[in-house]
Amino acid sequence: MDYTRKKWKRKRAHILRMDQYLDCIELRYGRRVQATIVHHIYPAAEYPEYAYCDWNLISVSMATHNKLENRSTGALTEMGIALQRRTIPGIDWRK
Repeated sequence: MDYTRKKWKRKRAHILRMDQYLDCIELRYGRRVQATIVHHIYPAAEYPEYAYCDWNLISVSMATHNKLENRSTGALTEMGIALQRRTIPGIDWRK
C-alpha cells in the first residue's frame, strides 16, 4: 500500500471528515480524542481488495493506533484482532 498516493490521501481525508476527526475507539468510551490516523481494520497488505473500503477504515489517534497494531512488525495486536472480528466485511459499521 502506497500511503503517498493521491488516491490514499483523498480517502484518508474523507474518512477523517466522516468520523469528524475523532478517534472512533475512544468515542465508544465517551472520550473525545482527536484522530490523526486512518487505520485499516483488515490490513491492506493481507486484504488489498478492502484497502479503500469505507467500512474497513477507522479514524484513530496515534495512541490508539499503537494499541491496534504492532508498529515494528505491522501485525495486529489482540485489540486489533478483536476489532477485526467485530467488523463484518462489506457492512458499514458507522450506521
